[in-house]
Amino acid sequence: MDYIGQARGITRFMAEREDRLRAPAETIAAVCGRAVAWTAAGAGEPLLLLHGLGGTRHTWRHLIDGLARDYLVIAPDLAGHGESAAPNGDYSLGAQACAIRDLLDSLGHERVSIVGHSLGGGVAMQFAYQFPQRTKQIVLIGSGGLGPELTFMLRAATLPGSEAVVAALAHLPEYLIRRLVPLLARLPHMVSRQDALAVSEALFGLRHAGRRNSFVRTARTVISWKGQMIDATRQLSVLRSTPLLAIWGSDDKTIPPHHHPAIADYVPGAHLAEIAGAGHFPHETHTADVLKAISAFLGCDTEEVPQPRPALNASARVAGLAMA
Repeated sequence: MDYIGQARGITRFMAEREDRLRAPAETIAAVCGRAVAWTAAGAGEPLLLLHGLGGTRHTWRHLIDGLARDYLVIAPDLAGHGESAAPNGDYSLGAQACAIRDLLDSLGHERVSIVGHSLGGGVAMQFAYQFPQRTKQIVLIGSGGLGPELTFMLRAATLPGSEAVVAALAHLPEYLIRRLVPLLARLPHMVSRQDALAVSEALFGLRHAGRRNSFVRTARTVISWKGQMIDATRQLSVLRSTPLLAIWGSDDKTIPPHHHPAIADYVPGAHLAEIAGAGHFPHETHTADVLKAISAFLGCDTEEVPQPRPALNASARVAGLAMA
């Protein structure tokens, strides 16, 4: 009997089985009477990924496989975004946080770690503020809510008549959008060159009238012509015991990089990691560096270390992010 061949076959079968279990699965289902779309992958402790304004869960496509090696990754479309149904008139951060709670309840998860990008960072902080007992760790990537300054492109979305302008831009031919966005990157305080592809894809998604309406209405709940209206520092000040990592790109033109180190003023033990050369979407453009920072942070034994801890070695900038 070929025992060696059988052993190799079993090993190969188990490896293929693990790959199948980690492979992303797409779901659209009713949660509290409203359609919610999400991607799930991996197994283990739940890790929730929340995208930004006008985005979808697919912004995490480069990051999911790496995180799914150690965690059950759940990446939903926020209400009114992607394939999730629009809310019944309430586009606030509190309503988004409640929708996330309902999704977690439906999936049977009591406590989660959360990664939030941009608007998703604001939702993550709001969730932790409303449901602290259900929040294990928080990772903010280019998060909103930490200061008033904001790119002109998003502030303009709140002006009267912006719906028509956004619709006209979204319906431009794709080749023209791919040329237009890099041109905007040449202007100050508009968009980073590295983010041109991500911004173009977000604009393509706004061709759908429902998503476009949700984008504008959500923007107007958190942004005005003058800048960001939501100040999340209140939430931060009451989350001192919640382990927190802030990641941002050094060349972010959407939300100024200087917003993020100031988190340490409210959460003294916060971990901080700047990704050199990245813009507002470091998880898309500098995936390996973001994955390394998140994995190092989530790997801490937060149950045994409840007190504020040293920050991630931000001086490493691009590569070699590790615990200080």
